[in-house]
Amino acid sequence: MRRRTVTPGGGLEEVLDNLATAPAAREEAASPAPARPRERDRDTLQTEFAFELPRGYVDDEGHVHRSGTMRLATARDELRPQIDLRVKENPAYLSVVLLSQVITRLGTVTDVHAGIVERMYATDVAFLQDFYRRINSEGHTHAAVTCPLCHGSFEVDLSGGRLGES
Repeated sequence: MRRRTVTPGGGLEEVLDNLATAPAAREEAASPAPARPRERDRDTLQTEFAFELPRGYVDDEGHVHRSGTMRLATARDELRPQIDLRVKENPAYLSVVLLSQVITRLGTVTDVHAGIVERMYATDVAFLQDFYRRINSEGHTHAAVTCPLCHGSFEVDLSGGRLGES
């Protein structure tokens, strides 16, 4: 490689500056106008959903735990119960194992296992089964309902407050 000397105000310095900035300038000219930001809902995926149990889980100390979170299920979550011996012996146990894998918090309890789900009231387990189906199949916790008195239609969030509250 040969060395060139450049005199101040000479052409080579200007050429080098142009070469350094040319690719960026070409990319700017070639790129389309900046896209408008998309809605936040489209850019993010909600993977955890809050819920409140109708009755609540009562722990060994007698504390009632009603609020909790459930995450979306993965393929592994759905396959793992199939090899569980308890499920092979009693297929109805599948929902207990599955729920114990996807419930991430129940009140102050963060280690939710099958034994905890086993000790829940049947109404709470039924609620959690429906909640699981709703968030994993439909992707949300909303349900369309009709008022029995006025026959008006509206939407409620099943994960929200206690039953009968708005």
